[in-house]
Amino acid sequence: MPDNKEKYAQLQEAIAKHKGERGAVMPVLQEAMNIFGYVPQDVQEMIADGLGTTLSEVYGVSTFYSQFSLEPKGEHVIGVCLGTACYVKGSQKILDKLCEELKIEPGRTTADGKFSLNATRCLGACGLAPVMMIGEEVYGRLTPDQVPAILDKYRA
Repeated sequence: MPDNKEKYAQLQEAIAKHKGERGAVMPVLQEAMNIFGYVPQDVQEMIADGLGTTLSEVYGVSTFYSQFSLEPKGEHVIGVCLGTACYVKGSQKILDKLCEELKIEPGRTTADGKFSLNATRCLGACGLAPVMMIGEEVYGRLTPDQVPAILDKYRA
């Protein structure tokens, strides 16, 4: 795993590669995500300075697109479907229970770095509504009382 100095050098290379290109913010942010796993403020500032654009433009792009994260992702990323089928079958209650158990809001990561929680749209498993995913594992026909036991499997 590269150290921070090496990561910042890689970012500088990405900035240099795209400098002067129209729409350079997007590919540089994508490379920053690949390098760091997220785009903290100092990385955003470096991109803005390096591309000769404003921090607000870099921040705007990084918060508009869901592929970018402003904080590190947890070891286990949880997605709770709030699409129509899941919502009608109670997925908001699943999300609320996860927020209570993890003590975070959607879009955030637990202090220990174990879990990130996201509210998502259709996960393509409408017949199993309500659905959540932890990594690649799908959990369907959920009730809020099942959430603690499922989380315990990942806490171990």
